[in-house]
Amino acid sequence: MVRRELLLGDEAVALAAIHAGISGAYGYPGTPSTELFEYIENVREQHGIYARWSANEKVAYEEALGMSFAGRRAIVSMKHVGLNVAADPFVNSGVTGVNGGLVICVADDPGMHSSQDEQDSRHYAKFALIPCLEPHDQQEAYDMTLAAFDLSEEVGLPVMVRIVTRLAHSRSDVVAGTPRPQNPLRAPLDPIQFTLLPSNARMLYSRLTDKQPALLEGSEVSHFNLLSLDGDRSRGIVTHGIAWNYVREAFGGAVPHPCVQIGRYPIPTAKLMRLVEAVPEIVVVEEGYPLIEEALRGVAGIPGKRILGKLDGTFPRTGELNPTNVAAGLGFPRPQLMSPALERVPGRPPTLCPGCGHTDAFAVIKEAMAPYGGHRLFSDIGCYTLGFYPPHGAIQSCVCMGASISMAAGAAHAGQWPVICAIGDSTFAHSGMTPLLTAARRNTDINVFILDNGTVAMTGTQETLATGEELDAIVRGLGVPPEHVRVFTPLAGRREENVRIIREEIEYKGTSVLIARRPCVQAKRRGVA
Repeated sequence: MVRRELLLGDEAVALAAIHAGISGAYGYPGTPSTELFEYIENVREQHGIYARWSANEKVAYEEALGMSFAGRRAIVSMKHVGLNVAADPFVNSGVTGVNGGLVICVADDPGMHSSQDEQDSRHYAKFALIPCLEPHDQQEAYDMTLAAFDLSEEVGLPVMVRIVTRLAHSRSDVVAGTPRPQNPLRAPLDPIQFTLLPSNARMLYSRLTDKQPALLEGSEVSHFNLLSLDGDRSRGIVTHGIAWNYVREAFGGAVPHPCVQIGRYPIPTAKLMRLVEAVPEIVVVEEGYPLIEEALRGVAGIPGKRILGKLDGTFPRTGELNPTNVAAGLGFPRPQLMSPALERVPGRPPTLCPGCGHTDAFAVIKEAMAPYGGHRLFSDIGCYTLGFYPPHGAIQSCVCMGASISMAAGAAHAGQWPVICAIGDSTFAHSGMTPLLTAARRNTDINVFILDNGTVAMTGTQETLATGEELDAIVRGLGVPPEHVRVFTPLAGRREENVRIIREEIEYKGTSVLIARRPCVQAKRRGVA
């Protein structure tokens, strides 16, 4: 009996990981990757899988690598900027290789729907010299993830599965296969494999580079990379992943030109060259950075061939691809995607939830700061970043996880005073402890507000690893004087008391932490706070 399920792209990857026999799933919540881990978390006991959120993506990747060290299969999931946090173990795991199959699923966010940048994780896979698989729909997300675990153990390397927002958060039917059992425990056979002392690392890196021809040959023969030389040879199409869907939609179904569809990297160069030889013009339709286009163009281009893509403006360099801009780039009229009435609807920026404790926290901070010139906060990644918008107008920075404290310290070093910053409880556990440790050790004159709402609110109220009295103890343990760790409840009825507390800490010449503690209204509604 065929098992068919309606799944998000995230869920298709998750189900495939379960069916591939994983023993562990690791991650940190981040849109658009969150649902992948949550799908596994919800069935972990049924399948005997370890699945608990990690403090950050670096920890998650290292835990997954440890599972692989023990011979078992593991998946680690994160969004694209999370891969920056995990970059150290990720790149080094290409050198160590794996023992049990290790798959990293990275969800990129072209168009920056909920992110700080549009970075393309395919570059990370190329940098680490590991294979990357990129599905174009939910069925292929399932199939490729199964294949990724087998490939990981075949070549002895971690394998990346790259998806994007539109695939992660859209649904389609998926035909599932038969689950396989989990791997038994198995120690690494090579005693130097996971010990990257320079003498060992030089040998292991040489082994990694020696694998590259075989990885390229694997891409050339992979059924995930398709070459067709049929049709009108006035031009050729090169595309990949979800962009393949937009190309087919533009042509109304079958593509009437020779084409290369890429789903496995490294780039299958022999297939590309066969296409180049057959046509005078190549159109590269690429979601993300122009990685394939740059490889085709090289430094001086290909004599006698015209290459169109993002670098010449045929397609927009920023934002997502969609049926409209792909059709326009291919020379078709722009399709009407929405009614004229809907186009006149004004945009609505996101806002803090009604009853959110951050609203009262920003109000009391602004009032307390008024006599000092009303400086705005260095902020961090979380719901409270919405304090940038009216009516709050409260924050002046949002760069990356943990940067609020580090940037505040730098401003204090420069002579700014007073200097205040805000970070959430989950973000503090993710990346805030090390900069606070540094500031406390130097007694840098900053005021750190930890907005403790007891959950990872922005991505759906997942578990936070530092809240309540445990958070207070961590802060004291990092070296902040206990008398300058102040806890207050951000409520309008306590405005005068809270203003007084904040101003007392502003006048203190050193590092102080003010913890604004009030449960997230969404977590309370869902019964998780």
